[in-house]
Amino acid sequence: MTTGHAPMTARARRFLRDNGLSLAFGLGFLLALAGQAVAGHAEFNNQLVTDGLPRMSFGEYLLSSDFAVDVTENWQSEYLQFFLYITATVWLLQRGSPESKEMHKAGVESDRAQRVGQHARADSPRWAAVGGFRRFLYSHSLGLVMGTLFALSWLAQSFAGVAAYDEQRLRQLQAPVGWGDYIGSADFWSRTLQNWQSELLAVASMAILATYLRERGSPESKPVGAAHTSTGVEG
Repeated sequence: MTTGHAPMTARARRFLRDNGLSLAFGLGFLLALAGQAVAGHAEFNNQLVTDGLPRMSFGEYLLSSDFAVDVTENWQSEYLQFFLYITATVWLLQRGSPESKEMHKAGVESDRAQRVGQHARADSPRWAAVGGFRRFLYSHSLGLVMGTLFALSWLAQSFAGVAAYDEQRLRQLQAPVGWGDYIGSADFWSRTLQNWQSELLAVASMAILATYLRERGSPESKPVGAAHTSTGVEG
């Protein structure tokens, strides 16, 4: 006699297979965030003890501006990386890199190549077939969302950062500063630029190294036997 467990198991396996990349990275994100919270709480309490102040509970730390600024400063740099990469690669090319379009495809490309308007197919998204503002909006939706997420996380970092900065100043019996003064401060830009430079370096390294190095089976790599000059080819 068959049971309902086998079909359910098959559906679960199919779901895990179809969403493996996002699930694995999502789980990794949560584990890393939890680890950051534990380590950050310990470090923060060590600093409080050094300053002669009472320790903070783990729950209080999770709701604190110190934890918020550490998290959001990393988020905004990541979203900046993807926003710049998504939009810059429309026009900027790197010969031989799978991270670049082919050399003759610089720009927004033709309606035929992008399958929009009269060139849309039956399985194309509905807004690809329409014209006007809706098509324009959908045509740039990925960059717009990434840019918005960057702007929101940058704002969150700045608000959390000024709160954490003012708390530190108050512990040192110094007057707090306003948001406008903080975003012009060395503390804010030190936090911000140290993340930006690492993200930009990582993208540039990937674009160049993937020209000459391979990872068999990865869509981020060219096929192992592809020529170094092959551009926009994924394995």
